[in-house]
Amino acid sequence: MQITKIRDNVDLIEDGNKKIYLVGSAHISNPSADLAEEIIREVKPEGVAVELCQSRYNSLKDPERWKNTDIISVIREGRIYVLMTQIILAGLQKKLGKQLNIKPGAEMLRAIYVANELNCQVILADREVKTTLKRVWSSIGFWGTIKIIYALLSGLVSTPKISEAEIEKLKSENSLSELLQELHRKMPKLRKSLIDERDQYLAYKIRSFPGSSVVAIIGAGHIPGIKMWLDKKIDIDELTRLPPKSRATKIVTWSIPLLIIGAFALAYFGSGPQRSFQMIKAWFVITGFAGSIGSALALAHPLTVAATFITTPISTVIPVIPAGWISGLMEAWIRKPRVSDFESITDDLGSVKGIWTNRVSKIVLVIILTNTFSRIGMLWGASILANLATLGAN
Repeated sequence: MQITKIRDNVDLIEDGNKKIYLVGSAHISNPSADLAEEIIREVKPEGVAVELCQSRYNSLKDPERWKNTDIISVIREGRIYVLMTQIILAGLQKKLGKQLNIKPGAEMLRAIYVANELNCQVILADREVKTTLKRVWSSIGFWGTIKIIYALLSGLVSTPKISEAEIEKLKSENSLSELLQELHRKMPKLRKSLIDERDQYLAYKIRSFPGSSVVAIIGAGHIPGIKMWLDKKIDIDELTRLPPKSRATKIVTWSIPLLIIGAFALAYFGSGPQRSFQMIKAWFVITGFAGSIGSALALAHPLTVAATFITTPISTVIPVIPAGWISGLMEAWIRKPRVSDFESITDDLGSVKGIWTNRVSKIVLVIILTNTFSRIGMLWGASILANLATLGAN
């Protein structure tokens, strides 16, 4: 395999009779869109690969699709964090796109348009975004997920001004190398799922194209990884597998509830039903209060707060469905998001007030804050029960 740099941000990779042109792009860059069109028209390849999955392609082609989102189904299927992350990222790109007067993903759309004009086969080369995000959440856990959503929201609320020249500078190999090394240093698990695995997936899809020539329009950050993996063995089944809950996660999830139930039973048989009832009452009040505080901080409907108080003690002892999902479903049922909420979501996420007033983001807040405070309530309640059990033993 021979790699030749034929111009800035364009590499030619020759492997026998096959030619692969890797074009490093930025997703909010007019020059990137121009470069994508120029290379495709110049090469006239058999295939054009773009860094899109079917879901992201549908989003670019139909920006209004948010209006048809069934938020209740999203919560039931456990996809609320995936949806929210996609919305926040779309908001960030939209905000930067407004600064540079370009639609996010313009280079991909331009590449697809030119490919169709020249009768080139279009290859959606990226891994499904839902798979990527689920693998990310699985690797970093609940608190890591909260940190990332907070960081993304912070960036959306206070997006710095950036020029087109700065965007183009970020495409250089030195700048990209520094950024990726920093990401690996701070969040190695995040980089693995978000960058490294997708490098492999993109390389696999590009090299699997049966034609003799392909132009790949790919975010510049993936180019070094793709070049490294193009001639290596790739386990595509592993890259597309949805991660199951680990055994350790299952043990942690059920350990506290089992200990609590055990404490109730020991109190009943060791100190009598009165002590056991006292402990159950304490657990109900503490965890119910903690969970309802979380939903109240999200400014949930009073009925949601009341339902959270009742359901949180049960969901913490029988952790089949997290307390936040129940509260989120209640809030979505009472205050079902309107079309206008989906239309304005990317703009509303740019302000603290908008986050709390938009019904979509409010539901996510209800879920996040209820889950967070219910976990705090579990730890608080466990310590109180331990004290009560000690008193009973004495």
